[in-house]
Amino acid sequence: MLSNMHQAWTITRIELKRAFFSKRAFWVYALAIFPSLIFLVYHAQVKIRAMNLSSAGIISPLQMDSVNAGETDDAVIERLGKTTMDYSFRSVNPRRTRQEEDADADAVEPVVYRRLTYFDGSREARLSFENGKLVSKTTSLLKDFEGDRRIFAGVFQFFYLRLAIFFGCLGIFMNLFRGEMLDRTLHYWFLSPARREVLLAGKYGAGLIASIVIFTGGALLCFGVMTWPHNSMEVHAFWQNTGKMQALWYATAAAFGCVGYGSVFLAAGLILRNPINPAAILLAWEGINGFLPTLMQKASILYYLQSLCPVPMPASQDMPRLLRLLLTPAAPISRSGAIIGILVITAAVLWLARVAILHMQISYSSE
Repeated sequence: MLSNMHQAWTITRIELKRAFFSKRAFWVYALAIFPSLIFLVYHAQVKIRAMNLSSAGIISPLQMDSVNAGETDDAVIERLGKTTMDYSFRSVNPRRTRQEEDADADAVEPVVYRRLTYFDGSREARLSFENGKLVSKTTSLLKDFEGDRRIFAGVFQFFYLRLAIFFGCLGIFMNLFRGEMLDRTLHYWFLSPARREVLLAGKYGAGLIASIVIFTGGALLCFGVMTWPHNSMEVHAFWQNTGKMQALWYATAAAFGCVGYGSVFLAAGLILRNPINPAAILLAWEGINGFLPTLMQKASILYYLQSLCPVPMPASQDMPRLLRLLLTPAAPISRSGAIIGILVITAAVLWLARVAILHMQISYSSE
């Protein structure tokens, strides 16, 4: 037993280079860090916007809240001072027809519209005037920490779980056996003194270490980038309250995604020649998970991964109904039940992989 474990670990260490640096799977790094780059660009845009808004001066929150409907634009400017943006234009009543305008063109008074923008250091206020009277006031946070956390929850469940980890494991684990078949080097392993099931365990361990490092690291990096530009006191309170546990469960969900999907694609690399067909079928199966009966949902890896996520994925009411149904997770189970479910599926798939490798005959001519 100890000898088998030692051999498996030796194979794992040898295969780590293939798992981390194979040219066929190198694009998985782009999948892991892509959301972080998006958040970085977004925060850079917010920072530039804040600098532009601050260039004309910052008013106090009390001043911003003091603006009420019906005030004149001159009164607002006199009280609040120089505005960040001042834009005005004239227009006739848009509900009038061209014939009505031509009939009494001399009597029609054009409406004067004016837009003013103010900034209090955290909020941007857009004031809309008609003929010098305030008719609407829109206030929005320039940096919305709560909103960014909801966005991250959607990014994690939609991008990481459904796409990045799925296709990343496809690239890493499928290559461990199928890549060696294409390179015509697998027979060297079969000629080694290690048992085939030990070889299977060693290669799976290498793929698992690589994928967990890449995707948990990518998810945590994105989580950190998401929190980075916000108010330090707000971020500190978040970390002291629920932030650490949220980060832990996001990392756990990413890791178990690698455990489950990795076993499936490792087995597919042993059994099937073309990885596209099984990947497409599995992707479709995971996508329709919410429509399936409860018993069938439990045969989906995504079903268990969603139960591990600390924040449910937000669903916009503006989203098309069909898309909202596809993205809405099924009723979750307990986290312990989710972990057990993933481990049961993984064990079953690895058992099939063990049967396949024990009966495997190498024929490079058919590749």
